[in-house]
Amino acid sequence: MTAVESFDAIILGTGQAGKPLTGALASAGWRVAIVERDRVGGTCVISGCTPTKTMVASARVAHLARRGADYGVNTGPVTVDQSVVRRRKRSIVDAWSAGSQKGLERHPTVELIFGEGAFQGPREVRVKTAEGTTRILTAQHIFVNVGTRTHTPDIPGLQEAGFLDSTSIMELDETPEHLIIIGGGFIGLEFGQMFRRFGARVTILDAATRLAPREDEDIAEQLLGILREDGIHFELGVEVESVGQEGDGAVVRWRSKDGEQGQVRGSHVMVAAGRVPATDALGTETAGLALTERGFIQVNDRLETSVQGIWALGDVNGGPPFTHVAYDDFRVVKENLLGEGHATRAGRMVPYTLFTDPQLGRVGLTETEARKRGLDIRVARLPMSRVARAIEMDETRGMMKAVVDAATDRILGVAILGVEGGEIMSVLQVAMMGDLPYTAIRDGVFAHPTLAESLNNLFMALDAT
Repeated sequence: MTAVESFDAIILGTGQAGKPLTGALASAGWRVAIVERDRVGGTCVISGCTPTKTMVASARVAHLARRGADYGVNTGPVTVDQSVVRRRKRSIVDAWSAGSQKGLERHPTVELIFGEGAFQGPREVRVKTAEGTTRILTAQHIFVNVGTRTHTPDIPGLQEAGFLDSTSIMELDETPEHLIIIGGGFIGLEFGQMFRRFGARVTILDAATRLAPREDEDIAEQLLGILREDGIHFELGVEVESVGQEGDGAVVRWRSKDGEQGQVRGSHVMVAAGRVPATDALGTETAGLALTERGFIQVNDRLETSVQGIWALGDVNGGPPFTHVAYDDFRVVKENLLGEGHATRAGRMVPYTLFTDPQLGRVGLTETEARKRGLDIRVARLPMSRVARAIEMDETRGMMKAVVDAATDRILGVAILGVEGGEIMSVLQVAMMGDLPYTAIRDGVFAHPTLAESLNNLFMALDAT
C-alpha cells in the first residue's frame, strides 16, 4: 500500500506560471510538491520561445550576411552549419533549464518530483516517477500548469510518411532541401522564414485564404508580400488531402476550396497545425474538472476551476497561448492567495509579437475589430520606408498602424510590422496602460535617431487625415 504524502500545495508543471508560483508559496512558508514530466522550464524554455528565438537569431545573421554587399561589406558565399545552430540552441536551453531547476531546489520546503502526475481525486495526485515508482500526493491547493502539445491532424499517409513538428525540426543536423509546412499560423511562418534563410526551399500550405486572419487585411497583405519576397511559396485556401512517401522525401496532395487539386514534393514535411491541451492523461474526470469543447480546463477570471481548491494556469486553461499571459496568471493566483485577494485576469491587455523578420508587434483592437464594435475611430498609418532609422538600417519593409478613439484621443490598438516591431509596439502599450492620449506621443521628445522617434510621425499622419 503506497503511503499518502501531504503537502500544502501540489503544482503540476514547471512552466512560466508553475515555477514562480512554487517560489512564492515556498517563500510564504508553504510546503510544495511540484511535478514535472520532462525538464524544468515548460514549453517556453524547452521547446518554444527560447530555442526558436535562438534559431531565429542565427537565421537573421545568415540573412544579413547574404545582404552584406548592400551595406558595402563583401562576405562571399554564405553557408549554414545546422549542427552548430543546433548546438548553440541546446546550450542556451540547457543553461536556462538548469538555472530554473536550481531555483526550485534552493527552497527547503519545495520537493521537485520528476514523473507523470494524474488526479485520482479532487485532492489527490498519483505520480509515476521517472525512477519507476508510484507516489500518492495530497493537498488542499492544487495548481495545473501542464500546457499544450502539438496537434497532429488526421491526414491519410502522414504517419507513414513521417513528419517533423516544432520540437523535432529544431534537432535537424542538416538543412532540408525543400521543407513543406502544413499550417500557416505563427509557428509555421516563423519556421518557414527561418529555414528559408538557412538555405531550404520552403512551401507553406494553409486552409485560410489569407495569412494572419486575426490581423487587419492591410497588415496581413504586407506580411505575405514580405515572406514571398524572401522566397517562400504559399498555397492558401487549401486542404491537405494526403501525404505519401516518395523516395527519400514526401509528396503532399491538396485540394483548394474551389475544387482545384495540386501537389508538392519535398524532402521534409513539418506539421504546424496548432496545439491541443495536455489534459488527456491528467485524470480530469476523476477530479471532476469541467473542460471546454476543445479539452481546455474551464476557469473563471480568478483562474479557479469548477472544483474548489484547484486552479489552472497558462495555456491549459484556453487563454491566449503566450508565456507572458501564463506569468500573469501566476500574478493573479499569487495575489489572491498571498495578497489582498482582489486580482483578476479580466480586462488585461494582451500584447504579442510574431518573430518573423521584420517582426509584427500587436496590442489592443485592430481596425476591423473596432469598426465591428461600431466605434468612432481614426486610423494612423506610416510605412517603414518613411522611418529615418529604418532607412539608415536599410530595413524599410512593413508599416506602423494605430487605431485611436475619435472622441477621447486614446489609443485603442497598435500593429507594428517592421524592424523591432515588438519593441516599438511596447512603447505604445505603455501609453495605453497609462491612459495617455495619442497627442502625448505625437508631441513627445524621443531620442534621435531611434525607431521609437518615428511614433511622432505616425500620429502626425493621423492629424493629416
